[in-house]
Amino acid sequence: MNPIVARLMSTVGGQLGNPHGVLGKGVARFLNRGNRPMIEAAVAAAEVSGADAAADIGFGGGIGLTLLLARVGSAGTVTGVELSPDMLRRAHSVFAHDLSAGRLKLTAGSLTDLPLPDASMDAVITCNTVYFVSDLERACTELARVLRPKGRLVIGIGDPDVMAKMPFAPYGFIHRPVPELIATMQRAGLTVDHRDVAGKPIPSHLLIGRPTDA
Repeated sequence: MNPIVARLMSTVGGQLGNPHGVLGKGVARFLNRGNRPMIEAAVAAAEVSGADAAADIGFGGGIGLTLLLARVGSAGTVTGVELSPDMLRRAHSVFAHDLSAGRLKLTAGSLTDLPLPDASMDAVITCNTVYFVSDLERACTELARVLRPKGRLVIGIGDPDVMAKMPFAPYGFIHRPVPELIATMQRAGLTVDHRDVAGKPIPSHLLIGRPTDA
């Protein structure tokens, strides 16, 4: 690959994993637009309803927060956990009203160190995030830990085979086969259903986990 193109793709990969700075503002808008079909499907698959305690882990541009807030209504709560300080600051501005009303909580954190109590969530979604996690076992254990006994977790990912062909794929992405993700969730104590989500140019997969002992 041309060195200039390689640097550009490295920048793109870094921004997708951790949006920041001036470029991060554009990335946030891109994530909201590009990820919306997957996130809408994830919210539906998580069966989010009124009065639920729901969370979006790695919310990026924030469209998942918007969709979850609409689902939980005035009696529910939404928690957004995000690694990027810039995306957190953006969300504090965009969702100021929901924050002041107590419907939304925003906090810094990562998939491998969730700042959430045990068994505190009815529904958790995380979309296009696990590519950036080296310790998938710990991430799945953490996600399972915060679910209530009848809680629902939805992990959304772009198709790994298609993603691996993207020009930014070599820069910060870990491409795991869907069966590997399912097996890791199962080892974390979840029963997993798998759904395909059509999309262009990248189709997606939803992995829907529920506590095995529920």
